[in-house]
Amino acid sequence: MRPHSYQSIPTSCPTAWTTEYSPEDERVRALYEKAKREQWESNSTLDWRLDVDPERENFPDMQIPIYGTDLWRALDHNAIATLRQHSTSWMLSQFLHGEQGALLAASQIVDTVPWLDAKLYGATQVMDEARHVEVYERYLREKVEVTYPVNPELKALLEEILRDSRWDVKYLGMQILVEGLALAAFQFVHAFTTEPLLKDITHHVMRDEARHVAFGVLSLGDYYRTELSEAELDERARFTYEACRLMRDRFLQREVWETLGFPVERCVELTLASPAMTEFRRLLFSRIVPNVKKLGLLTPWLRERFGELGILSFESGPADA
Repeated sequence: MRPHSYQSIPTSCPTAWTTEYSPEDERVRALYEKAKREQWESNSTLDWRLDVDPERENFPDMQIPIYGTDLWRALDHNAIATLRQHSTSWMLSQFLHGEQGALLAASQIVDTVPWLDAKLYGATQVMDEARHVEVYERYLREKVEVTYPVNPELKALLEEILRDSRWDVKYLGMQILVEGLALAAFQFVHAFTTEPLLKDITHHVMRDEARHVAFGVLSLGDYYRTELSEAELDERARFTYEACRLMRDRFLQREVWETLGFPVERCVELTLASPAMTEFRRLLFSRIVPNVKKLGLLTPWLRERFGELGILSFESGPADA
């Protein structure tokens, strides 16, 4: 067996052993039944025989943040092909790392959440996340042939979620924020990719992720309304802001610009100003902000911070429940 590279993250996750076995939340129990019915097997469901050319325009080139600029016009055919491959690899690599973070967080939720219905559903999410890690790792290895390390902002957020001992903060960070953003990103991929295998992978992963976000909203809604003090809600609002700041900065693709020798700061500026990336951020946060509001966390302080991030206008976007 080859030596493995890994990071040990100190955590404090108390295990909640419940002695109440009768269903308490029929909505979560129904979601558990749905999750069991919708399990899928990646080897038989997906056609891995399909050829994939990662240097083709599998996404519209206009979605690349520097498209149409002088930097883009200076590229020849081979350089554009390489940029396409690396842009796709970077995006899917972050999906892969995020799915492993979700796998670990879901397993912690099974341990720490105090009622049985959520433990049962959480167990199905552990299986979902394991499958997602499997398919993205295989696609990157067999089809894209380039993999990027975890983005610093994503890494910081995942570590914060995994370290926290409170079950509801794990829900908030993973189910509402990370999974909400992931669901929106998958919708973007499904809408724009012309690559059949990736579109099929994304279709199946999206169905799982929609359940995961709904699980978070159902589980936290009553708890936040009835069990937490104003000071505790304020603390969750501040956590939400920091998580959203990290997620906004996560998509600047610094690692791609560095790897391919582009002027990094100029590319970051172009990424922030890019119409395609502006629309992408709109899609991402249109999923998150309404659910934050639904949980009662959109305090005046958080409204002001969201305004500074430029995402408050998404308050009335689509939510998951």
